[in-house]
Amino acid sequence: MDLNPPAGENYAHPWICFFHVVFKAAALAFYMLSAFFVDNFVIIFVVTVLLSALDFWVVKNVSGRILVGLRWWNEINEDGESVWKFECLDQESLARMNKKDSWLFWWTLYLTAVVWIFFGIFSLIRFHADYVLVVGVCLILSIANIVGFTKCRKGTWSYYGSH
Repeated sequence: MDLNPPAGENYAHPWICFFHVVFKAAALAFYMLSAFFVDNFVIIFVVTVLLSALDFWVVKNVSGRILVGLRWWNEINEDGESVWKFECLDQESLARMNKKDSWLFWWTLYLTAVVWIFFGIFSLIRFHADYVLVVGVCLILSIANIVGFTKCRKGTWSYYGSH
């Protein structure tokens, strides 16, 4: 993964990019700043998890499909087993995807999980088990998207509209 965004190219979907980042930033910022402004753990938990859930939904259902051409979901089959499903645009369409959109998608996806891990370690060091719970829920949502999109990118998919 390149550390620098592609030069000379604008975002093809600036509003999608905005919403891809805004819920991540809002959840992280609220969690970080809530200690200064909110004295109620329940409010911190609910708002932070709600913002992370909104981020999860936007990434999984909107920005992943539009920015990188990937989709994933999970189904329970007749035997009660969990089955992951993956879809991807065809190779020609993938080749036309905007490199800057893709760069933003992947870097923010992984960086958010790293920040949640940092917050989790910090909460453990401070012996705040309740805040570890908040971080754990947010981290699980982030990792679910990382696993889903990474598996999808590795080629265990079918093309859109093929089912």
